[in-house]
Amino acid sequence: MNRLSLITLSALSLLAVYAVPAMAQGLPGANVRAEGKAGAAAERPADRDAMKSRMQERCKENPQQCEEMKAKMKERHAQCKADPEKCRAEKKARRDEYCKTNPQRCEEMKAKHEKRRAECKADPEKCRAEMKARREEHCKADPQRCEEMKAKHEKRRAECKADPEKCRAGGDRKPESK
Repeated sequence: MNRLSLITLSALSLLAVYAVPAMAQGLPGANVRAEGKAGAAAERPADRDAMKSRMQERCKENPQQCEEMKAKMKERHAQCKADPEKCRAEKKARRDEYCKTNPQRCEEMKAKHEKRRAECKADPEKCRAEMKARREEHCKADPQRCEEMKAKHEKRRAECKADPEKCRAGGDRKPESK
């Protein structure tokens, strides 16, 4: 009897480990993750600071991989600068695909963006003050990057002043979609 219960217990544990995740893959909304990952919450840090600190830790552990990723990101940035419409289309396609696979999270994010947009429309000064505070915080953390961005913005302002047709009222980051 002991032998039979041991075999049954082993079979049930193997079934739980291998078969249940395989069956869950076909269920709508089911996410099966690799071992060691606790779930979506573990992948989405609570804030940018946590994500940044995780990245810095990974860069300390493997500086070569970090440099490769930075080079890859710079290359991608250059490609997007050369063809921004292509990047916008790719970003929209990724967002649409994400929304297909994660409709609930997508709706939450859309609601959050709409709420923030409404708040800023109702009280633009408050939003400007918050943005200014964040910018100052970033400048304290990385003064060199801050100076580079200031120079870039000054150059852009001068270009817009010289040729206002080149710059849209309200910003020129993305085309009007509404």
